[in-house]
Amino acid sequence: MNATGPRPFKIQAMVFDFDGTLAELLIDFEAMKRDVAALARELRLPCPPLEAPVLEWIACVEGLAVCENPVGAPHFSRRARTLVMEMELEAAGRATLFPFTREVLIELGRRSVKTAVITRNCREAVQRVFPDLEAYCGCLLARDDVERVKPHPDHLTKAMEALSAHPDSTLMVGDHPLDMETGKRAGVLTAGVWSGRASREGLMTSGARWTASHCRDLVALLAEQGLI
Repeated sequence: MNATGPRPFKIQAMVFDFDGTLAELLIDFEAMKRDVAALARELRLPCPPLEAPVLEWIACVEGLAVCENPVGAPHFSRRARTLVMEMELEAAGRATLFPFTREVLIELGRRSVKTAVITRNCREAVQRVFPDLEAYCGCLLARDDVERVKPHPDHLTKAMEALSAHPDSTLMVGDHPLDMETGKRAGVLTAGVWSGRASREGLMTSGARWTASHCRDLVALLAEQGLI
């Protein structure tokens, strides 16, 4: 009788961030936070330090405003989220996919690796940059599509559910420590690419199991190691 050991680890699904990972990152998040903070001050709402990411900062102001200025709170919510979307769409109008993006997704499909995209960006902005995304990728979950965005693990979990993928064989790929945090919270391995604004060192410190300069090099590395 032949002895059998554990099956070798294989990546069967890869979930990608979008801006900075599959496409140029042109959104100025610091300017976005400054503009939203200016709006809060205009409406005489609490203005906490600009340390959190912009969506979490807006949610914090909304929570404080409900107690301190309930009249101004709904005006802030509506105008702040409109401002964020306008800035996302303006950036999307100037951005392009990385030249290797479609090639990478085709190669993964050829290797029977399922793919999805999750992003804190709005769906319309993603579709402006990558209008034929659904022809190359199994699932897109933008901010509009989920109740809680990454780094909350639900964002990634819902993508895995859409792909019928298991955490043990799924890889989260992104260009920011927030993506590594998302993967860890969802119980999946993570890989970092420094094609956005984070450094290789920052991605490794955040828990990236693999790193590469961009997604094409990452896929080549994973293939070389027999993981896809």
